[in-house]
Amino acid sequence: MNQTSQPIDIGIDTADREAIAAGLSRLLADSYTLYLKTHNFHWNVTGPMFNTLHLMFETQYTELAAAVDEIAERIRALGHPAPGSYAAYAKLTSINEEEAVPAAETMIAQLVAGQETVARTAREVFPTAEKAGDEPTADLLTQRMQIHEKNAWMLRSMLA
Repeated sequence: MNQTSQPIDIGIDTADREAIAAGLSRLLADSYTLYLKTHNFHWNVTGPMFNTLHLMFETQYTELAAAVDEIAERIRALGHPAPGSYAAYAKLTSINEEEAVPAAETMIAQLVAGQETVARTAREVFPTAEKAGDEPTADLLTQRMQIHEKNAWMLRSMLA
């Protein structure tokens, strides 16, 4: 729903802006849930790979913290409210939370799955943005896919 009294006229029709914002809201929920999971694992990882994983997880959650802001701001630029509550994220995300403290290798495997999930969500939104001629969103989605695919590869490499 449009939250402004001034009509939005950026060359993307209302229905396309709504569809793109809905997809970006799912991407935001996945990204925030992965941020929380990664931060949790950063705090709680133990074992012989502690230092490596502690630092790697910090790098990844820091990048995700910046990403959620970019995604939310794009949703706002399209004229829609960005979801911003745990309840909203729980309804929108495809990533399972972890309430226990798993072993380090299980943490890595879960984060591989989370990174791949975010990449898939971005990829699912891309055709809608591309069809609507929404280059800024397409660019954002491309960047997110590249980052999450690289992170998944780096994490997966630790399990080899």
